[in-house]
Amino acid sequence: MNSLFHIRRTTAVLTVVIAGLVGALVATVGITHKAPVTFETAHAAALSEQVPFGSFSPVLKHAMPAVVNISSSKMVKTSSQGNGMFDDPMFRQFFGGRMPRQQQPREERASSLGSGVIVTQDGYILTNNHVVEGATDVKVAFADKREFPAKIIGTDKYTDVAVIKIDQSNLPTLALSNVVPQVGDITLAIGNPFGLGGTVTMGIVSATGRTGLGIERYEDFIQTDAAINPGNSGGALINSHGELVGINTAILAGNGGGNQGIGFAIPVALARNIMDQLVKTGKVTRGYIGVTLQPIDSTLAKSFGLGTNMRGIAITGVEPGSPGAKSGLQTGDVITAVNGNAVDDPGSLRVQVAGMAPGSTVHLKVFRSGDYKDIGVALAEFPKNKLSGTADQEDTQPGLNGSGEKGALKGISVQAITSDIRQQLSLPANTKGVVVTDIDEDSTATREGLRQGDVIEQVNRRPVTSVADFNSAVSQGRGDSTLLLVRRGQASVFMAIPNK
Repeated sequence: MNSLFHIRRTTAVLTVVIAGLVGALVATVGITHKAPVTFETAHAAALSEQVPFGSFSPVLKHAMPAVVNISSSKMVKTSSQGNGMFDDPMFRQFFGGRMPRQQQPREERASSLGSGVIVTQDGYILTNNHVVEGATDVKVAFADKREFPAKIIGTDKYTDVAVIKIDQSNLPTLALSNVVPQVGDITLAIGNPFGLGGTVTMGIVSATGRTGLGIERYEDFIQTDAAINPGNSGGALINSHGELVGINTAILAGNGGGNQGIGFAIPVALARNIMDQLVKTGKVTRGYIGVTLQPIDSTLAKSFGLGTNMRGIAITGVEPGSPGAKSGLQTGDVITAVNGNAVDDPGSLRVQVAGMAPGSTVHLKVFRSGDYKDIGVALAEFPKNKLSGTADQEDTQPGLNGSGEKGALKGISVQAITSDIRQQLSLPANTKGVVVTDIDEDSTATREGLRQGDVIEQVNRRPVTSVADFNSAVSQGRGDSTLLLVRRGQASVFMAIPNK
């Protein structure tokens, strides 16, 4: 029997209705702090020597006091439409189809419960952005029942990291691990599930470098089977030495919404980078190349001349004037390594580049036309207007009238781009290629994902601007497949269409 799963935040949410209140939600504003943050890193080795066989008690005695409960609240406006008994047919019959006047939208105080990790003795606390996002009131509670108001230092919704601070000193802290977790490492999750206070669960690292989950823009998650439930958000994922390796943030939930043994944590290295920036400047800046990317499988690798066992990331577009364009990167280049480390996932490359400071240089190993090149790219700062945008492909295209010429590629008809087609498909003025006007539903091109309305920009790495260009490039192709660069919506993607 198939089960439906979805990503679920691990914040416990409560709502208290306050009728008739008028007020605005105060936005979180990061404040500037010049003093550096000093993290504790020295106690782990001593703790590991104290651990008796089969027990993590000494480790947890040190770690648990540094994990706190966080409660936050904000005012939200809600509509009374679709509310309660007014939707009940039994109730509606008493009014003869005329319903009593609906109440005006009202304000509610929405409260959430999460967790946080104290990382400095003077009160800096790491947590998730979604635990405190938009909050007008934040409180931190310790296991000994002490409670303190907290100030939001800064938040970053693109990684789901937030930093808050309480005005206290000599606080217990967790050491930040300098060791990258490995699959099979023991993990302990500490947090505030369901508002129950300090709770510990145990598991292992199930996977690392998880991307493409659609939780955040920048993803590099540690996956663990340590039980994580609502209220664990922002809590600690520690190793067997009591060092912080991650900040718990989400779970893959089934229909019941509870723990399925698949939880995700933000790696401490990523969280620390964001925290350093938020504490020092109140904002986060990220490196930017200006290219669009696509993972390649063995079929595409073969079409690029890499061989069936090679992996990498294909560049499907280079923004004019961007750092990538200035450094000589080209559409069709395949990035195989970043700063000497092999890559085969666009999400991983995105995180690595975003973690570098604007102005620094990222070194890319690029495969182009049978040769490898080492290209240095001087990074710019990621433009703010692009953070809220998306380069995802559209799922549908406007219908075309089926006109066009039968192309050299079996099963499709193509036509040069006209002003009418450009307008119909909302294509940018500089788009060049031929548009697919008709396609056989039983063709290999259809099975590989080509659709009516797609714009073919390249054939076998050759730009095409007319039907004659297209047919010539297809006819002169060699090998088992034809490599197309296809534009759909706001993005381009490579497709390898089998020739048989």
